[in-house]
Amino acid sequence: MTTSRPHTLFSFGTLMDEQVQTALFGQAVPTSPASLTGYTTRPLPITDPSVIATSGLDVHLTLRRKYGAVVEGAVLHLTDQDLAAADAYEVDDYARRRVRLSSGESAWAYLDAKPLRSAARIVVVGDSIAYGRCDPRGGWTAHLAAEHIAANEGEHRVFNLAIPGSTLLDVSEQTPGLLAARLPDTLMVAAGINDSATTPTGGDALPHVTDRLDALAATASSHNARLVVAGPIWLDEERTHDYEGLRFTEERALSLREAARSWCDENHIDFLDLWDPLHKRPDLLVDGLHPTPEGHLALYQHLNTLNR
Repeated sequence: MTTSRPHTLFSFGTLMDEQVQTALFGQAVPTSPASLTGYTTRPLPITDPSVIATSGLDVHLTLRRKYGAVVEGAVLHLTDQDLAAADAYEVDDYARRRVRLSSGESAWAYLDAKPLRSAARIVVVGDSIAYGRCDPRGGWTAHLAAEHIAANEGEHRVFNLAIPGSTLLDVSEQTPGLLAARLPDTLMVAAGINDSATTPTGGDALPHVTDRLDALAATASSHNARLVVAGPIWLDEERTHDYEGLRFTEERALSLREAARSWCDENHIDFLDLWDPLHKRPDLLVDGLHPTPEGHLALYQHLNTLNR
Protein backbone atom coordinates (compact mmCIF):
# COMPACT_ATOMS: atom_id res chain seq x y z
CA MET A 1 0.00 0.00 0.00
CA THR A 2 1.34 3.44 -0.95
CA THR A 3 1.24 5.95 1.90
CA SER A 4 0.53 9.57 1.02
CA ARG A 5 3.18 12.00 2.21
CA PRO A 6 2.27 15.23 4.03
CA HIS A 7 3.06 18.48 2.24
CA THR A 8 3.02 22.10 3.35
CA LEU A 9 2.06 24.74 0.78
CA PHE A 10 2.23 28.47 1.42
CA SER A 11 -0.75 30.31 -0.03
CA PHE A 12 -1.41 34.03 -0.23
CA GLY A 13 -4.36 34.04 -2.62
CA THR A 14 -7.29 32.00 -3.86
CA LEU A 15 -6.10 28.69 -2.38
CA MET A 16 -6.87 30.13 1.06
CA ASP A 17 -10.57 30.30 0.10
CA GLU A 18 -12.54 27.39 1.58
CA GLN A 19 -14.80 27.24 -1.48
CA VAL A 20 -11.78 26.86 -3.74
CA GLN A 21 -10.34 24.20 -1.41
CA THR A 22 -13.60 22.27 -1.45
CA ALA A 23 -13.72 22.42 -5.24
CA LEU A 24 -10.13 21.19 -5.56
CA PHE A 25 -9.65 18.85 -2.60
CA GLY A 26 -13.22 17.80 -1.77
CA GLN A 27 -13.09 19.59 1.58
CA ALA A 28 -11.47 22.46 3.43
CA VAL A 29 -7.92 21.49 4.44
CA PRO A 30 -6.04 22.23 7.68
CA THR A 31 -4.30 25.61 7.55
CA SER A 32 -2.12 27.70 9.83
CA PRO A 33 -1.06 31.37 9.58
CA ALA A 34 2.33 31.99 7.95
CA SER A 35 4.29 34.72 6.23
CA LEU A 36 6.97 34.98 3.57
CA THR A 37 9.75 37.53 4.00
CA GLY A 38 11.45 39.16 1.02
CA TYR A 39 8.41 39.03 -1.25
CA THR A 40 5.57 41.26 -2.33
CA THR A 41 2.71 40.59 -4.75
CA ARG A 42 1.56 41.82 -8.14
CA PRO A 43 -1.66 41.14 -10.07
CA LEU A 44 -1.73 38.41 -12.71
CA PRO A 45 -4.56 38.33 -15.29
CA ILE A 46 -6.07 34.85 -15.72
CA THR A 47 -7.52 33.61 -19.02
CA ASP A 48 -8.12 29.91 -18.23
CA PRO A 49 -11.93 29.53 -17.96
CA SER A 50 -11.73 26.56 -15.56
CA VAL A 51 -9.49 28.48 -13.13
CA ILE A 52 -11.77 31.52 -13.32
CA ALA A 53 -14.81 29.29 -12.70
CA THR A 54 -13.20 27.73 -9.61
CA SER A 55 -11.93 30.94 -8.03
CA GLY A 56 -14.55 33.38 -9.34
CA LEU A 57 -11.74 35.80 -10.24
CA ASP A 58 -10.02 36.69 -13.49
CA VAL A 59 -7.08 38.35 -11.69
CA HIS A 60 -4.98 36.41 -9.21
CA LEU A 61 -1.81 37.42 -7.38
CA THR A 62 1.74 36.31 -8.04
CA LEU A 63 4.88 36.85 -5.99
CA ARG A 64 7.82 39.05 -6.84
CA ARG A 65 10.94 39.70 -4.80
CA LYS A 66 11.35 42.85 -2.74
CA TYR A 67 13.91 43.23 0.03
CA GLY A 68 12.29 43.96 3.39
CA ALA A 69 8.72 43.19 2.28
CA VAL A 70 6.48 40.53 3.82
CA VAL A 71 3.52 38.62 2.37
CA GLU A 72 1.00 37.35 4.89
CA GLY A 73 -0.81 34.12 4.14
CA ALA A 74 -1.28 30.60 5.38
CA VAL A 75 0.28 27.17 5.16
CA LEU A 76 -2.02 24.49 3.76
CA HIS A 77 -1.43 20.93 4.93
CA LEU A 78 -1.94 18.67 1.92
CA THR A 79 -1.71 15.06 0.80
CA ASP A 80 -0.04 13.88 -2.41
CA GLN A 81 -3.43 13.93 -4.11
CA ASP A 82 -4.19 17.43 -2.83
CA LEU A 83 -0.85 18.74 -4.07
CA ALA A 84 -1.44 17.25 -7.51
CA ALA A 85 -4.85 18.95 -7.61
CA ALA A 86 -3.27 22.26 -6.66
CA ASP A 87 -0.68 21.84 -9.43
CA ALA A 88 -3.45 21.23 -11.95
CA TYR A 89 -5.32 24.33 -10.76
CA GLU A 90 -2.40 26.72 -11.15
CA VAL A 91 -1.87 28.17 -14.64
CA ASP A 92 1.39 27.97 -16.59
CA ASP A 93 2.48 31.38 -15.28
CA TYR A 94 3.23 29.68 -11.94
CA ALA A 95 5.85 27.10 -10.96
CA ARG A 96 5.88 25.21 -7.67
CA ARG A 97 9.15 25.89 -5.86
CA ARG A 98 10.53 25.59 -2.34
CA VAL A 99 10.55 28.76 -0.22
CA ARG A 100 11.80 29.58 3.25
CA LEU A 101 9.01 30.95 5.45
CA SER A 102 9.57 33.77 7.94
CA SER A 103 9.56 31.08 10.64
CA GLY A 104 12.58 29.43 8.98
CA GLU A 105 10.57 26.40 7.88
CA SER A 106 10.52 25.21 4.27
CA ALA A 107 7.31 24.96 2.27
CA TRP A 108 6.09 24.81 -1.30
CA ALA A 109 4.79 27.97 -2.96
CA TYR A 110 3.69 28.90 -6.47
CA LEU A 111 6.17 31.42 -7.86
CA ASP A 112 6.49 33.18 -11.19
CA ALA A 113 7.41 30.53 -13.76
CA LYS A 114 9.94 32.96 -15.27
CA PRO A 115 12.54 33.06 -12.47
CA LEU A 116 14.44 36.21 -13.47
CA ARG A 117 11.26 38.18 -14.23
CA SER A 118 10.30 38.21 -10.55
CA ALA A 119 13.85 38.68 -9.21
CA ALA A 120 15.29 41.84 -7.67
CA ARG A 121 18.81 41.03 -6.44
CA ILE A 122 20.58 38.43 -8.59
CA VAL A 123 23.96 36.86 -7.83
CA VAL A 124 25.63 35.02 -10.73
CA VAL A 125 28.31 32.45 -9.90
CA GLY A 126 30.15 30.41 -12.46
CA ASP A 127 33.12 30.07 -14.79
CA SER A 128 34.81 32.06 -17.56
CA ILE A 129 31.73 32.02 -19.80
CA ALA A 130 29.59 33.60 -17.07
CA TYR A 131 32.50 35.93 -16.27
CA GLY A 132 32.36 37.27 -19.82
CA ARG A 133 35.74 36.18 -21.10
CA CYS A 134 36.47 37.32 -24.68
CA ASP A 135 33.91 40.12 -24.48
CA PRO A 136 35.27 43.51 -23.32
CA ARG A 137 31.70 44.56 -22.54
CA GLY A 138 31.36 41.92 -19.85
CA GLY A 139 29.50 39.12 -21.62
CA TRP A 140 25.90 38.00 -21.33
CA THR A 141 25.87 38.77 -17.61
CA ALA A 142 26.65 42.44 -18.27
CA HIS A 143 23.79 42.64 -20.77
CA LEU A 144 21.49 41.05 -18.18
CA ALA A 145 22.66 43.47 -15.49
CA ALA A 146 22.14 46.53 -17.69
CA GLU A 147 18.53 45.71 -18.50
CA HIS A 148 17.62 44.34 -15.08
CA ILE A 149 18.94 47.36 -13.18
CA ALA A 150 17.49 49.85 -15.67
CA ALA A 151 14.04 48.37 -15.00
CA ASN A 152 14.22 49.44 -11.34
CA GLU A 153 17.28 51.48 -10.40
CA GLY A 154 16.28 51.63 -6.74
CA GLU A 155 15.79 47.93 -6.02
CA HIS A 156 17.39 45.82 -8.75
CA ARG A 157 20.99 44.61 -8.58
CA VAL A 158 23.10 42.01 -10.43
CA PHE A 159 26.39 40.80 -8.93
CA ASN A 160 28.65 38.80 -11.24
CA LEU A 161 30.90 36.69 -9.00
CA ALA A 162 31.97 34.23 -11.70
CA ILE A 163 35.65 33.23 -11.75
CA PRO A 164 37.37 31.85 -14.89
CA GLY A 165 38.40 28.23 -14.53
CA SER A 166 35.89 27.43 -11.80
CA THR A 167 34.35 24.00 -11.45
CA LEU A 168 31.08 23.32 -9.67
CA LEU A 169 33.13 22.15 -6.69
CA ASP A 170 34.87 25.52 -6.59
CA VAL A 171 31.57 27.35 -6.88
CA SER A 172 29.85 25.24 -4.20
CA GLU A 173 32.72 25.85 -1.76
CA GLN A 174 33.21 29.56 -2.45
CA THR A 175 29.63 30.78 -2.77
CA PRO A 176 28.46 30.49 0.87
CA GLY A 177 30.92 33.14 2.00
CA LEU A 178 30.00 35.56 -0.78
CA LEU A 179 26.25 35.94 -0.41
CA ALA A 180 25.47 37.60 2.92
CA ALA A 181 26.73 41.07 2.00
CA ARG A 182 24.81 41.07 -1.30
CA LEU A 183 21.40 40.10 0.08
CA PRO A 184 20.46 37.99 -2.93
CA ASP A 185 16.97 36.76 -3.65
CA THR A 186 18.12 34.78 -6.71
CA LEU A 187 21.27 32.66 -7.07
CA MET A 188 22.09 31.86 -10.70
CA VAL A 189 24.64 29.08 -11.20
CA ALA A 190 26.32 29.14 -14.61
CA ALA A 191 29.10 26.61 -14.27
CA GLY A 192 29.92 22.99 -14.99
CA ILE A 193 31.62 22.99 -18.37
CA ASN A 194 34.99 22.53 -16.62
CA ASP A 195 33.49 19.55 -14.78
CA SER A 196 32.72 17.97 -18.14
CA ALA A 197 36.34 18.11 -19.34
CA THR A 198 38.59 15.08 -19.32
CA THR A 199 42.02 15.50 -17.75
CA PRO A 200 45.41 13.85 -18.30
CA THR A 201 45.06 12.11 -14.92
CA GLY A 202 41.76 10.52 -15.91
CA GLY A 203 39.71 12.26 -13.23
CA ASP A 204 35.98 12.53 -13.86
CA ALA A 205 33.92 15.20 -12.12
CA LEU A 206 30.68 14.56 -14.02
CA PRO A 207 29.35 11.92 -11.58
CA HIS A 208 29.61 14.52 -8.78
CA VAL A 209 27.65 17.29 -10.52
CA THR A 210 24.43 16.53 -8.65
CA ASP A 211 26.25 16.57 -5.29
CA ARG A 212 27.58 20.05 -6.06
CA LEU A 213 24.10 21.21 -7.07
CA ASP A 214 22.68 19.77 -3.83
CA ALA A 215 25.16 21.90 -1.89
CA LEU A 216 24.31 25.02 -3.88
CA ALA A 217 20.58 24.42 -3.35
CA ALA A 218 21.18 24.29 0.40
CA THR A 219 23.21 27.50 0.22
CA ALA A 220 20.49 29.29 -1.74
CA SER A 221 17.81 28.12 0.69
CA SER A 222 19.79 29.34 3.69
CA HIS A 223 19.75 32.84 2.18
CA ASN A 224 16.07 32.71 1.18
CA ALA A 225 17.19 32.81 -2.46
CA ARG A 226 15.74 31.03 -5.47
CA LEU A 227 18.24 28.78 -7.22
CA VAL A 228 18.43 29.02 -11.01
CA VAL A 229 20.73 26.69 -12.97
CA ALA A 230 21.98 27.79 -16.40
CA GLY A 231 22.87 24.86 -18.64
CA PRO A 232 26.07 24.64 -20.70
CA ILE A 233 26.46 26.26 -24.11
CA TRP A 234 27.28 24.34 -27.28
CA LEU A 235 30.99 23.95 -27.95
CA ASP A 236 32.91 23.27 -31.14
CA GLU A 237 35.13 20.34 -30.20
CA GLU A 238 36.97 20.50 -33.52
CA ARG A 239 38.54 23.72 -32.27
CA THR A 240 38.85 23.21 -28.51
CA HIS A 241 41.53 20.46 -28.75
CA ASP A 242 43.62 20.41 -25.56
CA TYR A 243 42.74 23.57 -23.69
CA GLU A 244 45.09 24.30 -20.78
CA GLY A 245 45.43 20.56 -20.16
CA LEU A 246 41.70 19.90 -20.47
CA ARG A 247 39.81 18.18 -23.28
CA PHE A 248 36.26 19.32 -24.05
CA THR A 249 33.85 17.29 -26.18
CA GLU A 250 30.27 17.82 -27.27
CA GLU A 251 29.29 14.42 -25.90
CA ARG A 252 30.51 15.30 -22.42
CA ALA A 253 28.88 18.73 -22.56
CA LEU A 254 25.58 17.08 -23.50
CA SER A 255 25.96 14.69 -20.56
CA LEU A 256 26.42 17.68 -18.26
CA ARG A 257 23.36 19.35 -19.77
CA GLU A 258 21.20 16.28 -19.21
CA ALA A 259 22.50 15.71 -15.66
CA ALA A 260 21.76 19.30 -14.67
CA ARG A 261 18.34 19.33 -16.32
CA SER A 262 17.31 16.01 -14.74
CA TRP A 263 18.45 17.17 -11.31
CA CYS A 264 16.47 20.39 -11.69
CA ASP A 265 13.34 18.50 -12.75
CA GLU A 266 13.61 16.12 -9.80
CA ASN A 267 14.17 18.93 -7.30
CA HIS A 268 11.75 21.54 -8.70
CA ILE A 269 14.60 23.91 -9.52
CA ASP A 270 14.61 26.31 -12.49
CA PHE A 271 16.76 25.21 -15.44
CA LEU A 272 17.61 27.69 -18.19
CA ASP A 273 18.83 25.87 -21.28
CA LEU A 274 21.59 27.83 -23.07
CA TRP A 275 22.48 25.16 -25.64
CA ASP A 276 20.48 26.27 -28.68
CA PRO A 277 21.59 29.91 -29.23
CA LEU A 278 25.13 28.91 -30.26
CA HIS A 279 24.38 25.40 -31.54
CA LYS A 280 26.29 24.76 -34.77
CA ARG A 281 27.40 28.41 -34.82
CA PRO A 282 31.21 28.18 -34.65
CA ASP A 283 31.39 31.79 -35.85
CA LEU A 284 30.01 32.84 -32.45
CA LEU A 285 32.87 31.12 -30.55
CA VAL A 286 36.37 32.57 -30.28
CA ASP A 287 38.20 29.31 -29.63
CA GLY A 288 35.47 26.71 -29.80
CA LEU A 289 34.62 27.24 -26.14
CA HIS A 290 34.27 30.94 -25.29
CA PRO A 291 31.64 33.08 -27.01
CA THR A 292 32.55 36.11 -29.09
CA PRO A 293 30.91 39.42 -28.12
CA GLU A 294 28.19 38.54 -30.62
CA GLY A 295 27.87 35.09 -29.04
CA HIS A 296 27.42 36.62 -25.59
CA LEU A 297 24.74 38.91 -27.00
CA ALA A 298 22.95 35.89 -28.51
CA LEU A 299 23.03 34.15 -25.11
CA TYR A 300 21.60 37.20 -23.41
CA GLN A 301 18.84 37.57 -25.98
CA HIS A 302 17.93 33.91 -25.48
CA LEU A 303 17.84 34.37 -21.70
CA ASN A 304 15.61 37.37 -22.21
CA THR A 305 13.09 35.33 -24.18
CA LEU A 306 13.03 32.70 -21.40
CA ASN A 307 12.26 35.28 -18.72
CA ARG A 308 9.91 37.79 -20.30
